[in-house]
Amino acid sequence: MAQERPACALEPEQIQRLLRCCQEAKKSAYCPYSHFPVGAALLTRDGRIFSGCNVENACYALGNCAERTAIQKAISEGYKDFQAIAIASDLKDDFISPCGACRQVMREFGTNWAVFMTKPDGTYITKTVQELLPASFGPQDLHNI
Repeated sequence: MAQERPACALEPEQIQRLLRCCQEAKKSAYCPYSHFPVGAALLTRDGRIFSGCNVENACYALGNCAERTAIQKAISEGYKDFQAIAIASDLKDDFISPCGACRQVMREFGTNWAVFMTKPDGTYITKTVQELLPASFGPQDLHNI
């Protein structure tokens, strides 16, 4: 598990790069059923960005969200220490928010890192994983059994 550290204040250039990357990732979404493309860009503590998109399947339960795709790509390359993730969709009236499963997967790697939820016009709000999943169950809870 990643070591718990305070959420980093990102430089404006880092935020803009992360937002551009999640918008770009959205273009690769495979969503023939929902027609709801989602892109994510995950920033590691050492500055590397991993992108992901949603990938649907005719057997709906086998699809994967953009956030989990980005996290799994990072994990598969040895990265487990994250400072931020940005999420993009075509939702116009609301900021895109991660689903419950994605929130739980994010939580596996700490509670105090940033989640940038965007709108297509480039506006965003930021929450921590803790704010999105309060009173959560995590790796340390397994040591209490």
